[in-house]
Amino acid sequence: MPSHSHRGRFITFEGLDGCGKSTQLERLAAALRKHGCHVVETREPGGTATGDKIRKLLLDTGTSDLSSLAELALMFASRAQHIKEVVQPALAEGRVVLCDRFTDSTEAYQGGGRKLGSEPVLALHHILCSDLQPDLTILMDSDVAHSVERARRRNSRTAGSSRGKPDENRFEQESRAFFGRVRQAYLAIAVREPDRVAVVDARGTPAETHARILEVVRRRLKLAARTA
Repeated sequence: MPSHSHRGRFITFEGLDGCGKSTQLERLAAALRKHGCHVVETREPGGTATGDKIRKLLLDTGTSDLSSLAELALMFASRAQHIKEVVQPALAEGRVVLCDRFTDSTEAYQGGGRKLGSEPVLALHHILCSDLQPDLTILMDSDVAHSVERARRRNSRTAGSSRGKPDENRFEQESRAFFGRVRQAYLAIAVREPDRVAVVDARGTPAETHARILEVVRRRLKLAARTA
């Protein structure tokens, strides 16, 4: 195992569906690669063959009768496999891991949105994830109504354009009140862990948001000082 000084960096992207996380993760990955970083891009739920099967189950509208606790357990089943297969090996090799969603999503969506509370989420994270924490979490804050509408339009286009594509609409069908609770839970996490979580206003153009994220990464991790 490399010494701690050679350990990679673990950066997660969080936010509401439709806030632009995937786009911003790709842009940051490209900027860091220009800077000479070895970058691994991944996502949750998913990121592994097992995790992708769990993702299909979790996000398919056909799974509408899934209990909140079963949903919570499946999220962590996918995450535990993802950490073992992807995240830990990449960090041990000194890579920068960029992950679209991690445990904060579970605390926001299942803890806040589903009203399960933070306690069971943090307990499972301790047991199943060995308390692994990102070095930096970029929380993309956005307007609830706009983000959800954007996510619904995106998934509607995807469903209409390719019949073979997976149905990942289950969460987008939730109420505005649900997503309001999710956003409040995210902001509460940011207040609780200001050293790890950086709130980035994602209401501007993608280019403006990217510039804000680069500044955060440069300031917090000193990884992107010469990127543009």
